[in-house]
Amino acid sequence: MNLLKLGLLSISDRASQGVYEDAGLPALEDWFARALKSPWQAQKRLVPDEQPVIERALIELCDIAGCDLVLTTGGTGPAPRDVTPEATLAVAHKVLPGFGEQMRQISLRFVPTAILSRQAGVVRGRSLILNLPGQPKAIRETLEGARGDDGRLIVPGIFAAVPYCLDLIGGPYVETDEAVCKAFRPKSAQRPPA
Repeated sequence: MNLLKLGLLSISDRASQGVYEDAGLPALEDWFARALKSPWQAQKRLVPDEQPVIERALIELCDIAGCDLVLTTGGTGPAPRDVTPEATLAVAHKVLPGFGEQMRQISLRFVPTAILSRQAGVVRGRSLILNLPGQPKAIRETLEGARGDDGRLIVPGIFAAVPYCLDLIGGPYVETDEAVCKAFRPKSAQRPPA
């Protein structure tokens, strides 16, 4: 079974300066520990809201560290220092607008200010880069989706599409714990359980 190489990049001026402890990276690690059945390892980075610094970190995680999936947290709003989407688009080879559209649809189930989010999804070489929110609760909701009061999934999370996207761009075959997040693949792309 192939190892999934994750790049986890938290973007925050104050957390990178030690003003407060970063919550994005631990939230992502906790989520992947629950959600993935496939083996994985993570490369973590914490950087300030500076576009050239973010771009360098993304390029390093994709091109040098060889991460299959890079997730950013923070810096996606309309404030002047929020430049994560600009940095992400600057290093992209292909833009996948559906990821940003779906993230906003999920978040709108919880907060009306989701329309202010500028999250993006892109491909750089053989790496998928996704911009996630900065708050742990919003990270989980974005990855898993929105559920109704009865527990049924009403808006799918973005991670349901990630394993198949990784297949298409040459990444490892990733299996999820369906109790957390059921990955979708066409029947022709499914493999029998290991």
